[in-house]
Amino acid sequence: MSHEKAKTHLQGFHAEHGKLVAFADFQMPIWYNGIISEHLAVRNSVGIFDVTHMGRVLVSGKDSERFLNYVITNDVSTLQPLSAQYSVMCNENGGIIDDFVLSKLEENRFLMVYNSANRTKNFSWLTKHAARFQVEIEDVSENMAMFAVQGPKAEQTLNEVSSRDLTEIKRFKCGWTEIAGLDVFLTRTGYTGEDGFEVFVPNTTVSKPKSAVKVWNTILGAGEKFDIEPCGLGARDTLRLEAGMCLYGNDIDEKTTPLEARIIFVVKLHKADFLGREALVKQKAEGVKRKRVGLKMLEPGIPRAGSEVLLGGRRIGNVTSGTFSPLLKIGVAMAYVEPDHAKPEETVDVKIRNKSVKAKTVRFPLYDTERYGYSRKK
Repeated sequence: MSHEKAKTHLQGFHAEHGKLVAFADFQMPIWYNGIISEHLAVRNSVGIFDVTHMGRVLVSGKDSERFLNYVITNDVSTLQPLSAQYSVMCNENGGIIDDFVLSKLEENRFLMVYNSANRTKNFSWLTKHAARFQVEIEDVSENMAMFAVQGPKAEQTLNEVSSRDLTEIKRFKCGWTEIAGLDVFLTRTGYTGEDGFEVFVPNTTVSKPKSAVKVWNTILGAGEKFDIEPCGLGARDTLRLEAGMCLYGNDIDEKTTPLEARIIFVVKLHKADFLGREALVKQKAEGVKRKRVGLKMLEPGIPRAGSEVLLGGRRIGNVTSGTFSPLLKIGVAMAYVEPDHAKPEETVDVKIRNKSVKAKTVRFPLYDTERYGYSRKK
């Protein structure tokens, strides 16, 4: 029996303009005009993504901060109202349940945005551990659209149609504005490595998508002067890989710890108690057996997930994500290798179709940060 895929508010637009694929129980566009042109639009100007398939929950109540500090690794107490942080939830063994962005809307009220493939799992995990706290957890995924406007011209594009000056909202800060006469919530975050915003349109459903469609079309119109492109999952994947951002299920999972993934900055071991802390303290003391690295191919070839990483003919690790970089015009990858070989500029081989192809280990992001990314020189 076939399982009908879920749709977002923009199903009509996607069906008319994009190439649709099945993704995490949704029918989503893989591309519109093409992955390369969409990728370069984001790196050089601006693009817009429909990311409504992601999960969104509101956490509120007198114990909301204490509860969140128990279930996530970062320090929620450092968040001021209208600010955000990247974090992960871990199981008791230190394995990553999911990664996400947490925004503090106001005192005792938070918005958590996590991966679409983990919507059911994460909600169950949160509710399971909420029993001893005075906290409410509400899944608002079905009543809120979500778009990502990304690229060096993202701020200018949105300022064309925003009721407030968005230069006031700095990186990993949040705020409300009006677009097309509708109240929307913005976070200055994203999954591309570029500057940009994630735009939340509340009180709209797939069956009543008018508000979401209006905001999407208004942003597209505002971005015409900057050659905005609607972007699909294909460009989202190549952009995040160039930036060194993990994809759950490929690069991180419940058998991977934040220390192995080299995102230790989201783990605050000074907190007295949180899920997975004991295991992570032990692993930090003993050392990890593998570390995440970036790879740039030195010879023609496109690495793929599962490709072996070799040194002197011996396997030292495996690729978890690989692609052709539209910006660098070479094969690139994310991999886990033995710690002794995780330093940058080490020459290795990647096994591609039974052939060993030269590559070098590199730090993320893979691009020149003076020319690309949110910290580029203006």
